Amino acid sequence: MEKMGVPAIPMCTKAYTELANLTAAREGMPHLRQVFTPHPVGGKTADELAAYLVNPDPVSGKQIMKEIVDHLTVPLTPDEKKTGMQSISVGPAIYGPDTADNLQELFMNNGMTDYMPIIIPTEEKVAAMLKGTSHSPDEVLKKPVQGVGYTSAQWGYTVREVAVNAVMAGCRPEFFPVILAMASVGPLGLFGSTTSSSTSIVINGPIRDKLNMNYGLGALGPFAQSNATIGRSWTLMGKNLTNGGIPGDTYQGGQGNNLDYNNLVIAEDEKNSPWTPLHVQFGFKPEENVVSIFGGPDVRQGHGAKGAGAELAMFDQQISYMCQSMVAGNGALAILDPLVANRLVEQGYDTKQKLSEWVFKNTQRTVKDFKESFLAYFHLYPLALQGREPYASWYKLPDDALVPFFPRAADINFVVCGGQANAFFQVANMNHGRSASIDKWT
Repeated sequence: MEKMGVPAIPMCTKAYTELANLTAAREGMPHLRQVFTPHPVGGKTADELAAYLVNPDPVSGKQIMKEIVDHLTVPLTPDEKKTGMQSISVGPAIYGPDTADNLQELFMNNGMTDYMPIIIPTEEKVAAMLKGTSHSPDEVLKKPVQGVGYTSAQWGYTVREVAVNAVMAGCRPEFFPVILAMASVGPLGLFGSTTSSSTSIVINGPIRDKLNMNYGLGALGPFAQSNATIGRSWTLMGKNLTNGGIPGDTYQGGQGNNLDYNNLVIAEDEKNSPWTPLHVQFGFKPEENVVSIFGGPDVRQGHGAKGAGAELAMFDQQISYMCQSMVAGNGALAILDPLVANRLVEQGYDTKQKLSEWVFKNTQRTVKDFKESFLAYFHLYPLALQGREPYASWYKLPDDALVPFFPRAADINFVVCGGQANAFFQVANMNHGRSASIDKWT
């Protein structure tokens, strides 16, 4: 007798009706049985959530608990027994001669841009971009498999297709190895989460100067072609190479995020930083060129006041304040001006690791606040039930016990950039995803 899996029924909130149906269809199961609850579930008490089960499904109108039982026990129809997987590939798109304005409209009306003017990817411009790498134009990069909340379809793309998007973003051929390294890590930009997440792209190594990247005054602003267009390419690739960024389908950001236009691009100021560069911290050699991808909801700014010991005190106070609204379980990417970094070194924090440990130990909240924090009940409580640490231990503590904001000190990362005009720092509620060699793609 064939061994079967555990019967299960997917449950989503009403806000995800279209996405859930499209995802099931893409997986070859257009008649998949599903149950929908009212929206939202975040911020609801256990009693309020329990009440959902005895009320009607807002999509089908059936009582939810009975619907679940029926879906698990009533035999499948012939259509429901059908299975299959839809395989999708980004095919070459060739457009005939036309005016520049008409082509701009064509790309924009087909959802292929960020709704700002692009560089039209003519054959000549794409060929010039491809000269920025020794890799074959037909080489297939890693195929990201994106789950529910992004898209379940498996998308593949080639070096040439990445080049098309790099041209559209305004990149120069010398930027192309960075773009390929970014494209190799997957999944690409434009997250589907309701938290309206965005991406930070951190670049280390000698290539920062070769590409004239800005890590001084206005480091995070629109003051260098390399910073601006490298970041923009991430968004365009997300839209065109992985079917991302479709509101109501693959994108569910509640308010959206302005950073998604060209993301948070950071070239670390290794010359004026007193600490080990980020890529060396992750195991790369100092002379290597590396891109690191971080993802998360937001960025907040703080200031280190003048005076003996003040930077550390302000850092403590403002990081603690920023943590109050951080997403439970996420890490932090702190972006420090060299003035702040060097003052912290004078106060004894001569390594990033020491500072991470200090922040980890000095940013705490009660267990009660942790349990009630954003997404903790849905994302972290199930992990606690599975025995995953530190959440399993935290959930066993009394409500008035103190626990750290962050799961581990290693989840707190620091990069240095800025023009030393003022002692500012910013903290992004972002986790490190992956780092990739840029040199591999030259």
